Amino acid sequence: MITIVSGLPRSGTSLMMQMLVAGGMPPLSDGERAADADNPRGYLEWERIKQLPHDPGCIVEGEGKVVKVISRLLLSLPAGHDYRVIFMQRPLPEVLASQDQMMRRRGTYKEAANPAAMAAAFEKHLREVYAWLEAKPYVKSIRVPYRDVLKQPEEIGQKIAGFLKIPLNVQSMAQQVDGSLYRNRSRST
Repeated sequence: MITIVSGLPRSGTSLMMQMLVAGGMPPLSDGERAADADNPRGYLEWERIKQLPHDPGCIVEGEGKVVKVISRLLLSLPAGHDYRVIFMQRPLPEVLASQDQMMRRRGTYKEAANPAAMAAAFEKHLREVYAWLEAKPYVKSIRVPYRDVLKQPEEIGQKIAGFLKIPLNVQSMAQQVDGSLYRNRSRST
């Protein structure tokens, strides 16, 4: 089994990775991307996963581990493996605001095109990803709202352990949640 944490950028994937590692899962991570102001507890990414479309066989290194795979790369996962995908969901206005803040801090911000057009593109992408996840018999997935992780970390930890069918230290998972890092909220929050 290969456990995958996925979602749009800035949707809570790093937090879920931190929770799973604290719960006892070994990560497939190389430490290339260091912790920073946007993610002070680290990203837990594996740089090689970006080669998945050109080298689908690289995913075999994730067997028995948890690996972060951004949503657009999920469509390149090859058959022949048993995948469990934890897909993080966050309101699009928060995702966009978080991305803007990150790019401003890094000095890479460019005035975006129409924010409504960007949101529509993300929504279309998510529909494609959800359809792909549901159509693949070798992929089982669970959608996890970021806000639920923040409000009910132990319940979410138990739900994830049940989904993965492995014993996880749910209390240690819950201790990874730090509400002070939830900095880009929708007005409805």
